[in-house]
Amino acid sequence: MTRLNTRLRARFGATDSPDPALIRQALWSSAEDEPGQTRALILLEQYKMYVEMADRVSARRGLANTFFLSLNTGIGALLANGWQGLARNFWVLLFLLAVMELQCLAWFWIVRSYRQLNNAKYAVIGMMEERLPASPYWRAEWEALGRGLDPARYRPLTHIEQWIPVLFCTSYLVAFAASVAALAA
Repeated sequence: MTRLNTRLRARFGATDSPDPALIRQALWSSAEDEPGQTRALILLEQYKMYVEMADRVSARRGLANTFFLSLNTGIGALLANGWQGLARNFWVLLFLLAVMELQCLAWFWIVRSYRQLNNAKYAVIGMMEERLPASPYWRAEWEALGRGLDPARYRPLTHIEQWIPVLFCTSYLVAFAASVAALAA
């Protein structure tokens, strides 16, 4: 049973933050060939590029959510329109349920993957900001938001995003159960 719990946590549970020591070790090259000011300019350019990449990952996450939300809304509209004919066949209902549950699962894992990727990117950004004069993106902003611990100040969007596929998945299960109950009556 503990092996099953471990596997379920790995697939669906909260993700750990990246290890700062491992990031610090992997981030910095040992080459010290450039003079200090040149290294600082190179770091600043790399930092700007990396922050832009983190923003692009967030934009892709938003597009993925829009796609799945549109897909679920469209399928819901189609099912509502043709529900009377579909609701009479158990196997059609079961097939539709399986398809919808699988796409909700894919949606959940995609959002989770983007969350993990952004966690790593923001940790790297924080390490880069340690060598810059200020840390606006990593430390200052995060502190201003209460480190995400006070929902009245800030609730991390990825926590909410992960519940949307779960809600759709649950609604599909309830609709299936209601349809099967209607078939049996």
